[in-house]
Amino acid sequence: MKATSIPTPTLKSWQTPTVLLMLVSIIVPMSFATWQALLNNFVIERAAFTGAEIGLLQSVREIPGFLAFTAVFVLLFLREQFFMVLALIMLTIGVAITGFFPSVGGVLCTTLLMSIGFHYFETLKQSLSLQWLTKEEAPEILGKLISIGALASLITYGLLWFALEILQLDFMWIYLIAGSLALTLVMFIWLAFPQFESKTPQHKKLILRKRYWLYYALVFMSGARRQIFVVFAGFLMVEKFGYSAADITLLFLINYAFNWLFAKKIGRFIGIVGERNALIFEYIGLILVFVGYAFVETAEWAAGLYVIDHLFFALAIAIKTYFQKIADPADIASTSSVSFTISHIAAVVIPVSFGLLWLVSPAAVFLAGAAMAVASLVLAFNIPDTPKSENEVRRFKWS
Repeated sequence: MKATSIPTPTLKSWQTPTVLLMLVSIIVPMSFATWQALLNNFVIERAAFTGAEIGLLQSVREIPGFLAFTAVFVLLFLREQFFMVLALIMLTIGVAITGFFPSVGGVLCTTLLMSIGFHYFETLKQSLSLQWLTKEEAPEILGKLISIGALASLITYGLLWFALEILQLDFMWIYLIAGSLALTLVMFIWLAFPQFESKTPQHKKLILRKRYWLYYALVFMSGARRQIFVVFAGFLMVEKFGYSAADITLLFLINYAFNWLFAKKIGRFIGIVGERNALIFEYIGLILVFVGYAFVETAEWAAGLYVIDHLFFALAIAIKTYFQKIADPADIASTSSVSFTISHIAAVVIPVSFGLLWLVSPAAVFLAGAAMAVASLVLAFNIPDTPKSENEVRRFKWS
């Protein structure tokens, strides 16, 4: 009797890894961006946070990022794509229940749940993107993913402003609606897409390679410097200049409008000028922005710095594409996990310690951020013009 083979299901034209990456790029704006936009007003108005408590909260939020290296061990039991879906479920549920616990302890617990999902997701998304995309297409498509996320953020913040100003909804209901809608999209992704295979089998162990040292250093400084923006720039707007939740939402609308318009172009720009020049440009700009934060005295100038600061984030694509060019393809999943841990070493310490420094001198916090940008600039000069395996670091010629 002749055996019959089981037919392979025919995939629809949209069931591709790139479309999947586009859809997951919408979920974070729907959920985490809502959490972030409302956070400062929520904790100040409902939980009586000061700079010390906000620093503690952000340090707790970064603990899962510090433990991101554990993702590689979870991959011994779960497929990477499925693990990403589970991480998104934790993220969206954490956001949905935030408004029900308006106390220091409650916010810390919901933040921890949300953050576990967020950091595992970001680790896995980076890993899968670099595995699924070719080196040639990666800069532009990664920029396109940022642009899609920015458009989703633009819509989210528009709806947030409408909910706050027109409908005057309570924080609790806004968090619940945003988290629930994002969770619904996660369920669709889980059911609609097949498991995509990586072109290269990934190592399922921790890997630290000496030749990746510059990538590790860039990631570490990026994580440290980013905390100044994430934790204290928004807090400055609320505490010093009295921005309302609706004002902060409008500011985020402007931020993401710029990202939507320019992120894909920035990705293409990186592909043309190279990672070294792109990062040098970013870090010089960030030095000026952080010094500006330290001495700004008007709400309008502060808002301008905030928008420029956020726009520079898109240039961080260059760190990812630099790694993709120098890496052994089998190292990508493991190194993505390790890099997220490296980026959060300082992130666990800086928010709480700088929160205490904030009580003494907010300007000192931003001047420290400028010093971090200077250190990043020095590192960026070490990137070769054409990075690749065995050409990971620029070799200077001394006369």
